[in-house]
Amino acid sequence: MNLILMGLPGAGKGTQAEKIVEKYHIPHISTGDMFRLAIKEGTELGTKAKGYMDQGELVPDEVTIGIVKERLSKDDCAKGFLLDGFPRTLAQAEALEQLLADIDATLDYVLHVDVPNEQLVERLTGRRICPTCGTAYHVIFNPPKEEGICDKDGSKLIQRDDDKEATVKKRLEVNLKQTQPMLDFYQEKGYLVTIAGDQNIDKVFSDIDVKLRGLS
Repeated sequence: MNLILMGLPGAGKGTQAEKIVEKYHIPHISTGDMFRLAIKEGTELGTKAKGYMDQGELVPDEVTIGIVKERLSKDDCAKGFLLDGFPRTLAQAEALEQLLADIDATLDYVLHVDVPNEQLVERLTGRRICPTCGTAYHVIFNPPKEEGICDKDGSKLIQRDDDKEATVKKRLEVNLKQTQPMLDFYQEKGYLVTIAGDQNIDKVFSDIDVKLRGLS
């Protein structure tokens, strides 16, 4: 099965990716992992990507697409893959269609874990960090025993700047603006499956599993 997993920050995409990979034994392929592998193997495209990354620049689409093609052509992808973090733009989504055609593959589903914005804000702004030991908490889902105090060393917990409400809302707005054209593109193609992500984690996976069972 050839899958793409999409969802805004805080949607729980990472958790669902782990569950899909564990049950269906397909490789979980993230952009970062692909770049690291290409760089480690010293491929021509990996060397090019490293050059851009070392200068703090974005890796151009043609290099990224080439690295994706190299990765999807490996033996462990013969029975399928789960792409996570790619494509990020409509141009990349269109290039991926051509890439898959080149390697005689097609997408089965684009799984979109959809959570209402207000819940994403609640999830993302609730994180608290211990500045001393780095332990992470969440005011709702994983609170410390004593409010605002680290269980391990008694330090006062902090909220990082990028977890503050104004920053979170801006990040979600930017992400939504970028992903909506891709969702529309995949809806038109008939690949898009929207999963309600505002449910219990196991129920979210159960809904995904119902769709995937027919592919295995």
